[in-house]
Amino acid sequence: MKTMTATALARNLSKVLDQLARGGEEIVIERNQRVLGRLVPGPAQQTALEALSDIYRTLPESAARTWEADARRGRWSEAVRDPWRTS
Repeated sequence: MKTMTATALARNLSKVLDQLARGGEEIVIERNQRVLGRLVPGPAQQTALEALSDIYRTLPESAARTWEADARRGRWSEAVRDPWRTS
């Protein structure tokens, strides 16, 4: 955990935000030797391709063929329910 003064944060805000965006560590902000708060990196994000990149190792061959065929047709065996729709 890194510690930084409020003045240093104000002078280097862009650099500090870039560090957080790259998955940096938590930063404690102090003023007059008192902790004001903490800057915490956000959760890691992945693209759909990254998230599904390992699926071929875990998906059985028969399921993969069926899934691909369904995806290409654009048809599903079951209706997909909209979770935001109340009726």
